[in-house]
Amino acid sequence: MPDQMETRERLMKLRQEHRDLDDAIARMSEGPFVNELQLKRMKIRKLQIKDFIARLESSLIPDLDA
Repeated sequence: MPDQMETRERLMKLRQEHRDLDDAIARMSEGPFVNELQLKRMKIRKLQIKDFIARLESSLIPDLDA
């Protein structure tokens, strides 16, 4: 069970980071001067976090024998 608790805590942190990046991307996109390179890097990081969240969520699902 300690592994599941660690995984759930990690998921919470990653979800928060994902939301923070989403907000930052939205604010940056609205500005008069957009740093395209930084924006692209932030979007890539956001996708990486999303993929990692999906993998962690999948690891929490118990394996069922058919």
